[in-house]
Amino acid sequence: MIEIQLNGKTHHLQKSLNVSQLLNSLMINKKKVAIEINGEVLSKDNYDSYRIKQNDVIEIVTFIGGG
Repeated sequence: MIEIQLNGKTHHLQKSLNVSQLLNSLMINKKKVAIEINGEVLSKDNYDSYRIKQNDVIEIVTFIGGG
């Protein structure tokens, strides 16, 4: 089991996932978010290749339209 910090809360994953898989499991549209991992913004081009590791600190910021 992998333990991560997700938006300030401890979260457990059954196995290592890439960022796209994590977003899918949380039912989050990857086109409408920005991801920061361990203090660095992750490019959308790397969502499929970055494998989440033990103790990663992940922040998911959702874009919300307004006016």
